[in-house]
Amino acid sequence: VQLQAFGGGLAQPGGSLRLSCAASGRPFSRYAMGWFRQAPGKEREFVGAISWSGGSTYYADSVKGRFTISRDNTKNTVYLQMNSLKPEDTAVYYCAANIVGRAGSSPTEYGYWGQGTQVTVSS
Repeated sequence: VQLQAFGGGLAQPGGSLRLSCAASGRPFSRYAMGWFRQAPGKEREFVGAISWSGGSTYYADSVKGRFTISRDNTKNTVYLQMNSLKPEDTAVYYCAANIVGRAGSSPTEYGYWGQGTQVTVSS
């Protein structure tokens, strides 16, 4: 599985960004996808995940109500819509694929990772 994340950039506090992650190499509709982020000096943390069908989504408490994960299996793409951005959302965001299990919250559950895209929230 190859993953490529894009869509990061600079946003003002309260603003929005949408990240995309394009997948290739295996039937996309058969695996769960997750988003993680890592800020400088911090460990990689779970942001959210979506089941293979898109029927179930899970979020970290810190982003619940602000971020939305969705997927389009016809385009082999998963999205992360980020609204009401805060400076503490600044991080490199990674998409990841779990081809054997559920849409979990631990990085160790995901065997494939994209290269990351920088999100900076600042005025």
